[in-house]
Amino acid sequence: MSENSDKIPVINFVSPKASIGNNVKIWHFAYIGNDTIIGDNVMIGSLTHVDYGVKIGNDCRIEGSVYIPPLTKIGNNVFIGPGTTFTNDPYPMSKKMIGVIVEDGAIIGGRSVIKPGVTIGRNSVIAMASVVTKDVPPDVVVMGHPARIKYNRSQYDQKKNNWEKEEKRERENEN
Repeated sequence: MSENSDKIPVINFVSPKASIGNNVKIWHFAYIGNDTIIGDNVMIGSLTHVDYGVKIGNDCRIEGSVYIPPLTKIGNNVFIGPGTTFTNDPYPMSKKMIGVIVEDGAIIGGRSVIKPGVTIGRNSVIAMASVVTKDVPPDVVVMGHPARIKYNRSQYDQKKNNWEKEEKRERENEN
């Protein structure tokens, strides 16, 4: 490493035609395309590509290495795990594209792949590495190849709470 390495700038591309809300954090080597709208309090991870014409709501967290193509619409309070890929062309290379809609409160686990034209319902959860080929109803958890409903959101929240309590107990027992 050279002695000037601390002077190398981090390079992101954020289109001057993009609309970026307040308190948005865009990490290293990210791309934000033309006519993209990003709401307030959004975090976009390193190496994430948000193409042109994408809409992202408020209070979203998009982890690193995510691909979000044109026509994708992401609601408020959405989490998208690392390496998730959204698609918009059901018959590549077609001149006609269709976006994915992610409704408010959805959670998408890392390395998931989302088919063009799919709607991910409000407060639904996509388990990591799932392949979503059909619309996901609100308040359900889907997983697998192809993704299928496994249980509902309240069961997911209960499992999450139990896991967090178990972790807390383990830390208390260590002390």
